[in-house]
Amino acid sequence: MEFFRIKKDIPFMKYALVLNAISVITFVLAVFFLTTRGLHLSVEFTGGTVMQVAYEQPADVGKIREQVASLGYQDILVQNVGSADRVMIRLPIEKGVTTAQQGEKVMGALKAADPGVTLLRSEFVGPSVGEELVHGGLMALAAVVLGIVIYLAMRFEWKFGVAAAIANLHDVVIILGFFAFFQWEFSLAVLAGVLAVLGYSVNESVVIFDRIREAFRKFRKLSTPEVIDHAITSTMSRTIITHASTEAMVLSMFLFGGASLHYFALALTIGILFGIYSSVFVAAAIAMWLGVKREDLVKVSQKDLDPNDPNAGATV
Repeated sequence: MEFFRIKKDIPFMKYALVLNAISVITFVLAVFFLTTRGLHLSVEFTGGTVMQVAYEQPADVGKIREQVASLGYQDILVQNVGSADRVMIRLPIEKGVTTAQQGEKVMGALKAADPGVTLLRSEFVGPSVGEELVHGGLMALAAVVLGIVIYLAMRFEWKFGVAAAIANLHDVVIILGFFAFFQWEFSLAVLAGVLAVLGYSVNESVVIFDRIREAFRKFRKLSTPEVIDHAITSTMSRTIITHASTEAMVLSMFLFGGASLHYFALALTIGILFGIYSSVFVAAAIAMWLGVKREDLVKVSQKDLDPNDPNAGATV
């Protein structure tokens, strides 16, 4: 399905150098903020108190979050666990205050609003758990990037694999840069969003790379930049439909999903926007600069080669 079709190819690769210079500047700024400010890690990474409480009726998570925040806590996580009447509360480490004292203070605020609430458990989650989560997250990220390179190298060509890996790392670092600059809370949900962006971005790259391969087979007289321009232009309608529908769902989570999905949806929004940009202007341009050519993707029969036409013999 197409909403529109552009008859004349847009010369994207003509501006590839300028657009990638913008990408480099954005990437460097993201690394700078990550280095100087760092990520504002949630309780899941830094350690803290985990409480589980039960209500006599379905709990209002929003009101519970406000009641706990009124005690002066900022980095808290409140969510249902198992059923609508059970709630898990994560509190950050508070200097000079034990886990038991934190639990008593929070239960006092909750009982003031609803005397029927009961404490099921209260325990301390140490920073060692956070270190394991960081290590696991980094290992997952590395595995995803390696898998992307291997997949694209097998399906297309190693130059496409390298280009897609660089573009995907570009997206990840920029998302983290936003979270470091604005000091938004980085939680496990955000980490899941970052990993989701990797898969989402590589899907866009695969679509463009596949169209580049088709264009190489179909248009034997076009140069590599012209082939890439044609591939990107011919997928623009599909790109707009796909990303607009996805962003509509993400925005609904951002606006109506509550605090637990707020930063997850924010990470996805940044990833979708920069994923489009990186697939078009970063991955495709890097593949072009790495020297991708028709012979890399289309088999050539030596006996059919015309010495006066270097592109002859391409199998269509």
